[in-house]
Amino acid sequence: MTRTRSASLGPAARPVAVPEDLDGGSDPRPLGRVELPPHLRWSGPPKTYDLDNRSDRARVYEQILREGTEDDVRRFVRADDLLELWDELVLPGHVRAAWSDWISSRRAAT
Repeated sequence: MTRTRSASLGPAARPVAVPEDLDGGSDPRPLGRVELPPHLRWSGPPKTYDLDNRSDRARVYEQILREGTEDDVRRFVRADDLLELWDELVLPGHVRAAWSDWISSRRAAT
């Protein structure tokens, strides 16, 4: 049994979903209270978050950016909110690196 992490084992080996069309979607993102599906919040009991609350929204975005698929990101994340919260989010380095081009290009455009 392997006792250490490697490039092919551990959280950094998981793909990070960065949809190109995040800010161009026509589907409205949820507001208010949401409960994340089990594949996003797999640890602990179900929890309801209030996306109108900045702190809750940051926790949801952290979970989605770490664990979510492109569909999850499109469903829950608002591009403007992500840009606003980006510097406050607690994310692993590989997730930040995966999103760095997207964040840089959107910030340069504003």
